[in-house]
Amino acid sequence: MTSVRPTLTTPVLLLMAAATGLCAGGNYFNQPLLESIAAALGTSHAAAAATVTIAQVSYALGLLFLVPLGDMLPQRRLAVTLMLAAAAGQGLSGFAPNIGVLMVGTAMAGLFSVAAQVLVPFAADLATPERRGSAVGTVMSGLLVGILLARSVAGILAELGGWTTVYRVSAVIMVVIAVALWRVLPATTATTRQGYGQTLRSLGSLVRTHPRLRSRALLGALTFASVSALFSTMAFLLSGPPHGLGDLEIGLVGLAGVGGAVAANLAGKLADKGYGARTTAAGVVGLLASWGALAAGASSLLWFVVGMLLIDLALQLVHVNNQNIVYTLDPAARSRLNSVYMTTYFAGAASGSALGAIAWTNADWTGVCILGVALGSCAVVVWAVDRRIAAGDDKTRAASTGDVSAPR
Repeated sequence: MTSVRPTLTTPVLLLMAAATGLCAGGNYFNQPLLESIAAALGTSHAAAAATVTIAQVSYALGLLFLVPLGDMLPQRRLAVTLMLAAAAGQGLSGFAPNIGVLMVGTAMAGLFSVAAQVLVPFAADLATPERRGSAVGTVMSGLLVGILLARSVAGILAELGGWTTVYRVSAVIMVVIAVALWRVLPATTATTRQGYGQTLRSLGSLVRTHPRLRSRALLGALTFASVSALFSTMAFLLSGPPHGLGDLEIGLVGLAGVGGAVAANLAGKLADKGYGARTTAAGVVGLLASWGALAAGASSLLWFVVGMLLIDLALQLVHVNNQNIVYTLDPAARSRLNSVYMTTYFAGAASGSALGAIAWTNADWTGVCILGVALGSCAVVVWAVDRRIAAGDDKTRAASTGDVSAPR
């Protein structure tokens, strides 16, 4: 096993943040464009909305089967290869003549865009221990900015050249960023010598060994499921009465969540200072509060924007602290820990998207809001369970080492 010597500079960190944003953002291009996609390809709202679920399911599969390779293969080579494959999927989507081809391109792009989740633990490896939370927060800030800009840029480019334009442009930029990463990232060696099958089997061992991996993964899944119920239906609400917004306007509304990018970086810094538990609590409470504003957003665009800001803030406050805790459980297995956590996280997202579409079909926006609150309430329960686990761990550690630091 070979450890990685911390070599993370600010320019390299920022490029990694940009790469994660580009990879993750590609899975969100379709969200403000669902109405246009349905009309252009002559398909139903349900079929167009299914591309949101496909992106998240394929991403979850990549997290499960590809991200663990980060402990087996040189991380730079793996990240760059995955980015190039994701670019191919974006290119296919950009020239899709029908919904079937778009679904295939979406699945390819989603599967290989897990390059982002190779880069996040890579940043944790390269950072010094006292900067690890900040480094993870910075890269996650880039990821969130990418998601937010993806919605807005997709809307803008759809107005200029049609809904396919954003996919074509993205494919080219992803290739450029991948080449840049190859040039600036340090070469590393694997942290484990075991085979692929053994690596995958070790995921189950990690789940059994670390209770907080289970609790934090489930907490992440529930919070992202609640948010994804919003993401998969907001275009239908905003394009209809009384709002009547077009692709560009819907994309710009998504920028309301830019505060979440600030929250991601702030959450990482607070975790470094020992305030992770309070930050997570604020995120869980903020998630529930956001749905009150979003419910009022059915008739008020201002309240919808407030709700978008709150829900993105809440998601990042919880998510960054989840990752910071998970990465400390076993430093030699960070890619595999990230695989377990992020697979669960995006399985929750895919479930939330699918349930959101069902809720919209059966009860319109009221049904979506009820679903969002229900999922957020489940997250509160899991958060309470996690606090009990953390308290037990702290008592055990204090008894054995005399360390009485506050629970994380």
